Amino acid sequence: MQNKPVTPAVEEAHRALSASLPFADTSDFDDADRGFVAALVPGVITRPDGHVVWDNDSYAFLHGDAPASVHPSLWRQSQLVAKQGLYEVVEGIYQGRGFDLSNITFVEGDTGVIVIDPLISTETAAAALALYREHRGERPVVAVIFSHSHVDHFGGVFGVTSEAEVHSGAVQVIAPEGFVEHAVAENVYAGTAMSRRAGYMYGAVLARGPQGQVGAGLGQTTSSGEVGMIVPTLEITTTGETHVVDGVEIEFQMAPGTEAPSEMHFYFPKYRALCMAENATHTLHNLLTLRGALVRDPHVWSQYLTEAIDTFGDRTDVAFASHHWPTWSRERVVQYLSIQRDLYAYLHDQTLRLINQGYQGAEIAELIQLPPALENAWSTHGYYGSVSHNVKAIYQRYMGWFDGNPTRLWPHPPAEQAKRYVEALGGLDRVVELAQAAFDAGDFRWAATLLDHAIFTEEHHAATRALLADTLEQLGYGAENGTWRNFFLSGATELRDGNFGTPTATSAPAIVAQLTPEQLFDALAISVNGPKAWDLDLSINVVFTDLDAAYRLTLRNGVLIQRKAEIDPGATATITTTKPRLLAVMAGDVSSPGLDITGDATALSTLMGVLDQGDPAFNIVVP
Repeated sequence: MQNKPVTPAVEEAHRALSASLPFADTSDFDDADRGFVAALVPGVITRPDGHVVWDNDSYAFLHGDAPASVHPSLWRQSQLVAKQGLYEVVEGIYQGRGFDLSNITFVEGDTGVIVIDPLISTETAAAALALYREHRGERPVVAVIFSHSHVDHFGGVFGVTSEAEVHSGAVQVIAPEGFVEHAVAENVYAGTAMSRRAGYMYGAVLARGPQGQVGAGLGQTTSSGEVGMIVPTLEITTTGETHVVDGVEIEFQMAPGTEAPSEMHFYFPKYRALCMAENATHTLHNLLTLRGALVRDPHVWSQYLTEAIDTFGDRTDVAFASHHWPTWSRERVVQYLSIQRDLYAYLHDQTLRLINQGYQGAEIAELIQLPPALENAWSTHGYYGSVSHNVKAIYQRYMGWFDGNPTRLWPHPPAEQAKRYVEALGGLDRVVELAQAAFDAGDFRWAATLLDHAIFTEEHHAATRALLADTLEQLGYGAENGTWRNFFLSGATELRDGNFGTPTATSAPAIVAQLTPEQLFDALAISVNGPKAWDLDLSINVVFTDLDAAYRLTLRNGVLIQRKAEIDPGATATITTTKPRLLAVMAGDVSSPGLDITGDATALSTLMGVLDQGDPAFNIVVP
């Protein structure tokens, strides 16, 4: 992709921001450097076949003052997040940072080490553990803690332990209640669409550099190695629950429905150290991540932060999380957690206040303003989440997609709406002319709106594609939010270079293997092509010999219904198999041994014939 220069409008905005933001406050840099032990040299991690899964050295350009093509606040954040190596949090607790989107933490016990949140990939987790052992000795892993159910906090588990070690009892795996259910559901049910959009969100294919990808605010980007998963051996269910692991006491606080549906904080009395999982990081987080998810609850999020302050604040000398750098001293920890708490509470309460005055989400996003104490704290800036899209998420959570105006209740879909707008404005050439005028005036938001209608009218119109790519690029250059920048620049890339598909899919075999039979059948049900299946009437018994369980499936009216029940002797067919073999069937293998079908032998192929696979290269910026 050929990058274009920065426009004067963006340059001027950045000059004003540089003068208004508190860049003299360097405490975050002091904290991010504190406890440095050693870096991984080179900062590149590969698979055995040589494929690069992580390259932190590609961010070596992040030094000095911000270039004109990067928001100065995002440049600062990226400089902080790109710091890489092993760091001492306190004596006995160490973190690997800059090995992946997230951090990995090592807590030393009597005989070995407890690993917290082993990153996304086997390879990155293994590299971090190797660096830890190089400087702290060959301590065996005795336990792994998953703080919550997002893949960047468990996917690299095979890099620190194995199924065999866990099954033997040598390694304990600890996670919050509901971990497996939510981890599997998020990565499988809408996994294709989420992964495609995540490619935009993390700027996976963008060139690293001042005019390309500079980070994602929460971390630099996602690694692309092997993703694994191990089912927990200990599930935490209650706040105040305490366990001793390898001589280390751990006190847990449940925090479900916050940054993840299954999440927890935990405190180490021996070290006076509090792990906040992902509920207190040095950015405003997402209430609705741009890749897609259920809307998170900022009200309960703020309440759990209050509970953490009240429960652990007076006993804590350091708070650390699974992203970014720690905060030290009791006073600073309480202040930091309080600022984070007030941030989510303020957005929640003020959005609802304005909802009840009749404003809708897009209007509230323009109206709402943070109080000075929050605005001036670096940790509240929208590097990953943003006030704009979080406010819209709160509106969606309470009010849904409809803003109450009946003229917007039944609009045309985008392509049909676009045709009518373009015709009303005088045709494609006239729309591009108007968009060019908006671009030249620095009104990139209006230019993008006009060109969105134009391209949904004629996706191959050269002038539209070129100007829309230029417009998205300028919006990217001006964005403080790392994921907004990546979305804008990824859109420009696809307009110029073509669809890049899904660089990293999270529905890895190790995750899919943990589907319960119910989740497996749910995954089938959401793949049924309804119109193709309207006239089918199937009843299939599925008997799992490895689970000693039987299920009945019925496909009628284009709907696949499942129930755990005894075998129906009048069913169309009975399939006797194992869960792994049925997973292979879902992947397309219907001919290998391990399937015993009685009754109508065509029933399975008939069902498979009406299933649609997700499209990992669906269009985003064009129809």
